[in-house]
Amino acid sequence: MPEPENSAAPIIIIKKKQNHGGHHGGAWKVAYADFVTAMMALFIVLWLLSTSEKVQKAVASYFKDPSGNGKLMGSTMAGLGESVNVTKDDMGHLKEKLEQAMKTMPQFKEMKDNVELTITNEGLRVELLETEKGMFFESGNAHPTGRGEELLVRLAAELGKLPNTLLIEGHTDAKPYSGDGAYSNWELSADRANSARRLMQANGLGAAQVAQVRGYADQHLRTPLDPTNATNRRISVIVKYLNVPQADAKPSPATGQQPPAKGGAATPAAIKPEPAAPQPPPTPAPAKTAAPQPAKAAH
Repeated sequence: MPEPENSAAPIIIIKKKQNHGGHHGGAWKVAYADFVTAMMALFIVLWLLSTSEKVQKAVASYFKDPSGNGKLMGSTMAGLGESVNVTKDDMGHLKEKLEQAMKTMPQFKEMKDNVELTITNEGLRVELLETEKGMFFESGNAHPTGRGEELLVRLAAELGKLPNTLLIEGHTDAKPYSGDGAYSNWELSADRANSARRLMQANGLGAAQVAQVRGYADQHLRTPLDPTNATNRRISVIVKYLNVPQADAKPSPATGQQPPAKGGAATPAAIKPEPAAPQPPPTPAPAKTAAPQPAKAAH
């Protein structure tokens, strides 16, 4: 049947799906990764520029010889190289740092002539020298004065940041301690060293940092020609060198010695005596028979 002339044509609607990510994809991720990498490299360069020359050489040496066979290493974990912690070469910097820290104390001008910092074979030695009236400890006892307490607290705050171990020594002069003899210079020197240890550990020094506390009485005089001089009475705080840990070694079969422990001398291995073999009973010697003498003729 033919359609009428005035009938409307059918309306056709076409819907198209549009993908908004098609025009750029994931290329932005690559650009962002390049940007982050460049920023990380920038911060590493800025950090290296702000470090000391020793650290820069150590880092450069690591990239030249990552296997750890070089002479300068950034960490002992990579081999047997040097450590960049406070070792023997860094004691000079530590000495300067402690001197700067003590100069900020209000009363340091009054005690600067009684504080000595010396680099020795054992480590950095900080000595607090007494006066006749008692600069750091009250005369005749182990109680620190106000100046002594302030200085020991400042030292503890600085030395507590280090991994190094410490030795604390007490010394007296040759004057005998007045009293009934039950308390002598031996007890006084040891008590003063222990008093300094307790005060420093209560103000920032690590509990495991103190390796030894020594009391020497008057056996290590600072001025042997003047044994009663007040400077012989002193407290010594020794910052020991850090030793590079070495691989465990077995005792040498030729010498029977253990490997050196932390840079020390080799300790002879304990030798157990072997049990003595049982000895057979002594065999009695055969009795000697006198030889017969020829009879003499009668004259």
